[in-house]
Amino acid sequence: MVVQQYRYGGGARAACALAVAGVMAVTAGCSSGDGGDDGSGAGDGSGQRAVAAERPIDVLGQAADALVEAGGAEARTSMETAVGGTRVTIRGQGAYDFRKQLGRLKVVLPQDAAGKDAAGKDGHRPITELLAPGALYMKNRGAGVPDDKWVRIDTTTLKDGNLVTGGVTDPMAAAELLRGADQVTYVGKSELAGVMVRHYRGVADLGRAARDASPLSRGALSAAAKGFSNDAVPFDAYLDEDGRLRKVRHRFSFSSEAGGPEVSVVSTLLLYGFGLPVTVTLPDDDDIFTGRIQQG
Repeated sequence: MVVQQYRYGGGARAACALAVAGVMAVTAGCSSGDGGDDGSGAGDGSGQRAVAAERPIDVLGQAADALVEAGGAEARTSMETAVGGTRVTIRGQGAYDFRKQLGRLKVVLPQDAAGKDAAGKDGHRPITELLAPGALYMKNRGAGVPDDKWVRIDTTTLKDGNLVTGGVTDPMAAAELLRGADQVTYVGKSELAGVMVRHYRGVADLGRAARDASPLSRGALSAAAKGFSNDAVPFDAYLDEDGRLRKVRHRFSFSSEAGGPEVSVVSTLLLYGFGLPVTVTLPDDDDIFTGRIQQG
């Protein structure tokens, strides 16, 4: 039930847009996928924050800080991309350290009807992604990259700030986006994976989120604020009694190219297992591929 609303201040080529390796690559014959996966498994740790009496805008604005206080967490991601009525879903799973803003995820690309992945190979071969402030590292990238090498992308140079490029929205960026929350509606309480959560719905302003973000997140979000044609990002966010973000779903939309079809991306993040120790070791320079990446 809606309680209150708050405002801040006054057949088919081009069947799916697949976000991988710094480009939106158009692929053929992608299978359809469902929306975000709500099953996250339990996981917890008790915090000390009391959020029931706070204004929804204030609670959402502090969600990223609550995650930093919590430390590490397990994460599941789902990114559904739709172009012209055909949908494809990219899924990820791993862990993230919100204090260091470092994460490690296994990202599974979709198969087509013949059981091929986006690179035309048999079966799913997950891409390993390392998330770091201002950088995205990928292994098993394909496209001419040796199997033992990583690809590094400077996310501050991406037009979307890596909100959709890697097939995963960086968990810290997803939380930082809520600093730009506006038009917030408190929907009510519900249960998510055995945890009572409060459900909020609203629209995040990319520009304001970038300005209010922590220093390590600001560069990528500022790039997104400049690169997206629409600064307004609708969201649904679910926070537990300690103000920790348990689930958030963002809806991005943009044109794939000048005059091209509109691309709709629904990115869902699930967090659980708070307090988990997370160790992420970034690749040495010698392990990073510096050659030319083939474009599909």
